[in-house]
This record gives sequence, C-alpha cells and structure tokens, in this order.
Amino acid sequence: MSLAHDPDFLRLLAGSHARLVGTPLLPEEAGRDDAAQVRWLYESAPFCVLAHNTDADPRFVYANKAAQARFEYGWDEFVTLPSRLSAEAPDRAERQRLLDAVTRDGFIGDYRGLRIAKSGRRFWIERATVWQLIDEAGVLRGQAARFSEWRDE
Repeated sequence: MSLAHDPDFLRLLAGSHARLVGTPLLPEEAGRDDAAQVRWLYESAPFCVLAHNTDADPRFVYANKAAQARFEYGWDEFVTLPSRLSAEAPDRAERQRLLDAVTRDGFIGDYRGLRIAKSGRRFWIERATVWQLIDEAGVLRGQAARFSEWRDE
C-alpha cells in the first residue's frame, strides 16, 4: 500500500505532530475515521504536507496533492526524490541547519525558506512547521513539514 493511503502512516504523521508540536495536524473537518482522514489529508487538505525518511540522503516518502501541485512533481516522482533537491544548491546549507535544529529540538515552528519546483520556479515557504516523525515506540522514522503559506520569488 502506498503511504498516500496508509492509515498507519497517517497515525505516525498526526501522532508525532500532536506529541511534539502540541497541536492537532488535522482539523475536525477531516473526519473521525482513519480512511476519511487519510483521504482528506492526501486529496483535500488546503496545506502542503511532505515527509522524508531517515536514509543517509533522505528521500521523500510522502507528499499530499497540495505539495505535489506546489513542487510540480507527481506522486511517483516525489517518492523517488532526495529531499535535498527541494532546495537549490546554495540554499541546501540553510536547509540542513533547519533539519539539524529539528533533530535537536523535536520541531521548528514558523520556518521560512526558499524552495524550488520541478520547473525551476522558486518560491518561499512561509510559517512552516517541521517536526520529527517519531513513532509510539520512540523510533525516529523521518521528518515532516506542513505549510499553507508561500509566495513565488
């Protein structure tokens, strides 16, 4: 099963967000059952959610439809993309500092950073939350980001 429709992955995203950030990832309108929430987050959420794994060169493992539209990659392209490629080479050091801070502190709220779409279009993500994906057993599974504000450069 693709992580786009995996209720266990949704529980990892939402559970780690609630534990670390202290707020729910999903609004009440997403529904109460897992299937409705998975579908809403992937297909209908008005905000972007991305996640990468813990590989030495982390690779995206999740991007909802809003993120796919913003970055101009379809699902199959996104989940093979090293997450470092979401920023241009000169901006990767800044991105790495962000990820290091998230590793140290558990999450960062109100992040702002320059990103690049598949077409080369640059855009700023604004007021993003980036958090550790830590499962119920305390195992690190990756990192995720949520943002609903952006502007083209």
